[in-house]
Amino acid sequence: MISAARDGTYINVHVQPGARNSRIAGRYGDALKVSVREPPADGRANTAVAGILASWLGVAAENITLVSGRTSRRKRFFVAGIDPDAAARAVESVAGE
Repeated sequence: MISAARDGTYINVHVQPGARNSRIAGRYGDALKVSVREPPADGRANTAVAGILASWLGVAAENITLVSGRTSRRKRFFVAGIDPDAAARAVESVAGE
């Protein structure tokens, strides 16, 4: 779900667009499940997911980059400037939800 990079962390995400509420929903297999209200049109859901991740991890939105999965529910984001251990702790905090 999380892998280290030289200057940040990669996070695998499973997106549920068009959800009732936008939130971090916990784990989904080997990914973090993120529900967003925005539809999967014109990149709106991707932008919403990046915003939720930024807020949740306490980083600026411009530090979040979609690396793969632009049109898929399965995505990979790069988070610049965050330690993989800090990201792992954040994921563990929602693992039971």
